[in-house]
Amino acid sequence: MSGRRVSFSLTRMTETTHLGTKPIRRIGFGAMQLAGPRVFGPPRDPAAARSVLLRAIELGVDHIDTAQYYGPDVVNDLIRETLHPYPGDLKLVTKVGARRDDRGAWLPALSASELREGVEANLRSLRVERMDLVNLRVASASGAPGVPEPEQLGELDDLRREGKLDLIGVSNVTLEGARRALELVEVAAVQNGYSILDRTAEPIVDLCRERGIAFVPFFPLGSAFTGGPAVLAADPAIAEVAAKHGASSTQVALAWLLRRYERMLLIPGTTSVTHLEENVAASDVELDEDDLARLEDVRQTAAPGH
Repeated sequence: MSGRRVSFSLTRMTETTHLGTKPIRRIGFGAMQLAGPRVFGPPRDPAAARSVLLRAIELGVDHIDTAQYYGPDVVNDLIRETLHPYPGDLKLVTKVGARRDDRGAWLPALSASELREGVEANLRSLRVERMDLVNLRVASASGAPGVPEPEQLGELDDLRREGKLDLIGVSNVTLEGARRALELVEVAAVQNGYSILDRTAEPIVDLCRERGIAFVPFFPLGSAFTGGPAVLAADPAIAEVAAKHGASSTQVALAWLLRRYERMLLIPGTTSVTHLEENVAASDVELDEDDLARLEDVRQTAAPGH
């Protein structure tokens, strides 16, 4: 961490935007890291994972991003065991379109029947009757972004009409894929890789801004596959801005995202209560125009899919 950590302020945290028509706070929690190594199997410290979830709720986090195939089942089970019955304002967001084999490999699961089973599996494991939002993950096994098919989005729309989900999103899509989805169904959010280190999804952010829908960046601190937080900490432009604000490099990276678009929702993940508090406190870092200009010099590193 560079500089001192900015202290948490509930005043800023209670600022809201919208996910579809749902009021939502702009910093949520991404639960993927709560599983074991490679997002497979149980966590090394289940008690610590539960502590992170409980502290997130105490800090005012009102949306958690998860998936049944994280583990698989492990993360959803932790969320249910720790937080059920859920706070009334908590929004549970999941994604479908993938599965794991017995060695933890990521495999596509994109047929209509697999998507339906994916939604049902999330409902069962989280013990809810309806998901707030379900993202259709259309990436290939290699993680490359893809284009959703009409029958895939149609199946999710059928599930929405049946009352099993409120909102539909798409994840790991190309620009063409995002546009196609918007033509076929009402899309509440796009979830793609995007950060101060990897801005390849900028055209998709622009599309979301034009259509007034939420954009949710995964790997908001850069991917662990390409160095992630270590790269942030080593970048001179980020270090300079962090020192100016008495903030950490990760807080500057999250604050930069918040300035990009008023309907950008952040879901940074962690297994540490300390890091969780630091991430949430990023809402207190107010970047000015000079900061934003300096941060244009940050070195870019592309990341794989999610």
